[in-house]
Order: sequence, then structure tokens, then C-alpha cells
Amino acid sequence: MTRTSAEIGAGLAAPREARPIRAGERIHVIGVAGAGASAAAILGGGAGAVVTGCDRGGPTPYSQPLEATSVRLAWEHRPSHVSDGVGAIVDRLAVTKALTSVEPDHPELAAARSVGLVAEPWQQIVADAAATTGQRLVAVTGTHGKSTSAGWLVHLLTHAGRDPSAFVGALLPESLTNGVPATARVGRGDAFVVEADEYAGNFDAYRPAVAVLLNAEWDHPDVFADEAAVLDAFGSWIRAASDVGEGTVLVANVGDAGVGGVVEGLHDAGVRVIPVALAADDGSVPDGAELVGRLVEGRSLDLSGVPGWPGPVPLRLAGRHNAANAVSVAGAASVLGVPAAAIAEGLASFGGVARRLELKGEPMGVAVFDDYGHHPTAIGATLDAVRSRFPGRPVWAVYEPLTYHRTAAMLDAFAEVLATADHAVIADIWAGRDPDTTITSAPALAERVSLRAREPAAAPGSVEATADHLATRVRPGDVVLVMGGGRSYVIAQRLVELLSEHSRSSR
Repeated sequence: MTRTSAEIGAGLAAPREARPIRAGERIHVIGVAGAGASAAAILGGGAGAVVTGCDRGGPTPYSQPLEATSVRLAWEHRPSHVSDGVGAIVDRLAVTKALTSVEPDHPELAAARSVGLVAEPWQQIVADAAATTGQRLVAVTGTHGKSTSAGWLVHLLTHAGRDPSAFVGALLPESLTNGVPATARVGRGDAFVVEADEYAGNFDAYRPAVAVLLNAEWDHPDVFADEAAVLDAFGSWIRAASDVGEGTVLVANVGDAGVGGVVEGLHDAGVRVIPVALAADDGSVPDGAELVGRLVEGRSLDLSGVPGWPGPVPLRLAGRHNAANAVSVAGAASVLGVPAAAIAEGLASFGGVARRLELKGEPMGVAVFDDYGHHPTAIGATLDAVRSRFPGRPVWAVYEPLTYHRTAAMLDAFAEVLATADHAVIADIWAGRDPDTTITSAPALAERVSLRAREPAAAPGSVEATADHLATRVRPGDVVLVMGGGRSYVIAQRLVELLSEHSRSSR
């Protein structure tokens, strides 16, 4: 079942050009403990609004930084957060777009309708915060690598003394966010970096002066019927951005075939395109690339096309996919006028964002990683990065599938890539916004993996059961890569705790 952006965002205000937030404007955020909604609350408050928020799921790592702000939090949903029964008590109501289709009768949405208050996506708050500060909006988009690349650019700009504001869909390290990891940063510099998500038009509120397109391929089968629809979504968004202000500069990774297709469709749009690419293993480079990266001895990046580049710089993040991300980040930084030496230093010193190949611990000699990967291409790239970092060590691919529609549509592609690991374990599917939980299952995916793998894949059940299953089977020297976009982080966390307890008890 494919749904349009309008169907998913039914009842929400239409995207509009960003406008400054008024001092004292009252904004209420539903689902404030989420990665994006918490950032909207922080950035809205930083722009001068009076912000409240609620989330019946309770505190999360994303809500923790809100406790140090003036945002008032509630851990339940009530109509009284929005209305006093006569009129609205807030000026604006922000939500995750999918909420209106998953839970249209949500009590606060119903209360808002009753008093004529139209809810809007939380992305509009972020866009309006940027309009308030007057900072240059820089949007990082693509099917994969958005959080890592946006976080990398924020890190680079910060260490170059540019003091950016930002929204990134993963927790930024505390060194960038005043001591508490957060998905938002309030800065006073000239740039405002946002992670721009293509799902159901989530990026429509953003009209960036600089856009970075990392890659483009089919994902979100509940929204996009095929790859052509994905490419069209990226192209239409960039065209719309180019019609605002002085237009958009597009840093495009033309080493990716999908990005090449998007760029080809923009030839008459008046968009200034900066083509960048990572050279292939054989040294070949896409035609027209103006900034080219080359891997030296596997982990150092050399760049041509950046005046004054100092030579190969070591990268802390493993994998060709991260090297390609680094090239795109360097292209954006160059457009923003960052000197070559500062770009090199920023690329070399970045250690990543939370849940992107994040090492959670090595109890009993077992390396346990947590990663957000939930698409076959991302899983394959992350497995390759792990193998390059730990050559010869047995690798466990532990995956919590994200949404039933994505899993069903890409079942064989998931099976192919997961079967390349030494061991594969599939946790129960995280439904998220998906209303149909009958079309496939974790055991069905495990069965497809088993047909291709050296040993049968397991499907133990919940994330807790999956961690318990692993704790009795992993051995010293193993590498466990936990992946998924729902509660998969529980697997990594619980496994580290279980192995640590076993290690202590066996002393």
C-alpha cells in the first residue's frame, strides 16, 4: 500500500515559506521525546518561543537535554495541553507528520480541531527557527548517511569557529551541545545545518541555500512506488528551494547513480550544482566531478578540487560509504568558505554520532556495536566497515526490521545482505507508523536468510529475548553488529550488561 504525503499528513498545515518565530509565541510539541520533535522544542525555545511538550512514552535520551531548558514537559497526553475548552491556549501545535494517519483521533489533535487550531509538522518549527536567526540554511539529505554527514558538518563548522545552529536526527556528542548529548544545537554563527528527510515530504518546510545530496535509491515503499518516485521527490524539493531567495547551491555526490539521475533532471532548473565524488577502487571518477576524494591505504582521504588541501588525512570513521560522506561534507564546507586546513582538521577529528556504528562495549572480548542501519544498502556498507575494522573476526548481524511494508517489499534484498555475515539473528519487526502488521514477520525473514547462509538464522522474538539469545551464544573475539531503527538499541545495551555480569560472576 503506497500513500501520498497528503494522506500521511492529513489535517496538518500545508508547507509554507519559513517565517520568524515571535518572542513569547506559545508552541506545544506532541511526541516531544522523539529525535526530531525534541530538537524542534529546543530550537523553538532558543528562538524566543515559550515551549511545552508531552510524550506518553516517557523520558528518552532525546528528551534529556530538554530538562536543562525552559521547556515544560508532561508524560501524558491531555486536551488541556492545547485548549481550555473555550479556545486554544497555545499559538502553535507541532507533531510528527505520521501521527495524523496512525492516530487521527489523538486527544490533543481532536482538541485542536475543536478550537480551530491547525497542527503542523515539527519540521516547520525548525525551519522557522532558522528564519528567526537569519542563519544560512544548509540541508543534508539522501537515502542513507544523513545523520552522520549532518553531524560531521556541524562538528567541522564548530571546530572551524563558525558556531552553527543545527538539527541532526541522532544525538550529537556533548562536546557540541553544552555537555548533554542532543539532536539540536543553538549557535550564533552564520550557518544552520538540518538533516532533511524525504519521507512523505518531511523536508518540504526547508528551503536551503545549500543542499547536500548524498545518495538516492528506493526506500519507504509505503510512500514511494519505485526508485523513479524517490528521485522525483528529491528533484522537486531542490527545484522548490531554488525558487526562493538567491537560489540553492547543490553539493551532489555524482558517484551515486541515483544522485546522477536527480542532477540530470535539474539541468533546466537554474540550480548551481557542485559535483563531488569518491574515486572508485580502480581510480575511475565520474565525468564532471569537481571535487574528488581518493582513499589512501584504506582510511585516509585525499581531496582534489579544494585549493590548499594539505594532503591525505586519516578518518576515524571506517568504510567507503563514510569516505564518500566525508567528500560531500568537504564540498559543503568549501561552499561555506571554510579554509582547506580547517576542513581537513574537521574531517579527521570527527568520531561519529550516536547509533551510527557506535561501540557500546567489549565485555568478555566481544565487540558490540549499535547502528541505525535499516536498509539493505546501509546494512551492507556497515558490515563491510566492520569487516575492514576487525579482519578475520566472526561477525554477527543482528537486525530489528523497521516497518512491515519495508521488510516485505525488500525481503530478499535483506536476506541476501544478512546472509553474508557469519551469524544472523532477526528480532521482531518494529511497526512504527506501519498500520499493517500481517504482511510478513521476523521468522519469515530468518527463513529467507537461512536459505542463503552458512548456518540457519534465528528469530528469538522481542529485543530483550534477542539479547538473551545472543548472550548464551557469542564467544570471545566475536563482533556483534546490532542494527535497526526502532528499539534495537536495547539489544546492544542489554547484551553488554549481560556479558559484563557474566564476566564479573566468573572471576
